[in-house]
Amino acid sequence: MKATGVVRRIDELGRIVIPKEIRKTMHIREGENIEIFIDGEQNIVLKKYSAIKKLDDFASRLTDAIYSLLKCNIMITDTDHIVAISGPLKKELFRETLGQDMIKAIQKRESILEKNIQKLSITDDHSYEGSYIVHSIVSDGDVVGLVILLSTDDKLGETEEKIVHIASQFLAKYLEE
Repeated sequence: MKATGVVRRIDELGRIVIPKEIRKTMHIREGENIEIFIDGEQNIVLKKYSAIKKLDDFASRLTDAIYSLLKCNIMITDTDHIVAISGPLKKELFRETLGQDMIKAIQKRESILEKNIQKLSITDDHSYEGSYIVHSIVSDGDVVGLVILLSTDDKLGETEEKIVHIASQFLAKYLEE
């Protein structure tokens, strides 16, 4: 564990403020969930919670299945990272941090179908030209991630849009159980 040198007082309601610098470094935004752990030495450990993270293996199999059908890059994200990806971009993007455009899509609960070839910024360092679909995964009223389908070769249409929508709905229902 790394010491930060920050000391905070607990208020009368048992709340503690996490300093802005730490929230920024850890990509913790207002309204996000934090998981609380107690280790063997009676330390309290706060960890950013990701509902999608617990589906890593399942999400990976889902992206593989969709890729085998559509032959397009398919990604599943939580609110910060790409947690599963299948397609040619896998080595480049797996576990990468989402860029501001994708974070805004999460915050706005966006569903985007871009049939024409356009630029898509997935991370702050990786943008791609192609046709794409971005669909929010909404579980228990909260956006917990995205399903992103990107074709650098072909235009995407209604069939692909329905597949992405089904994938996001399936993941949401799976998380709610």
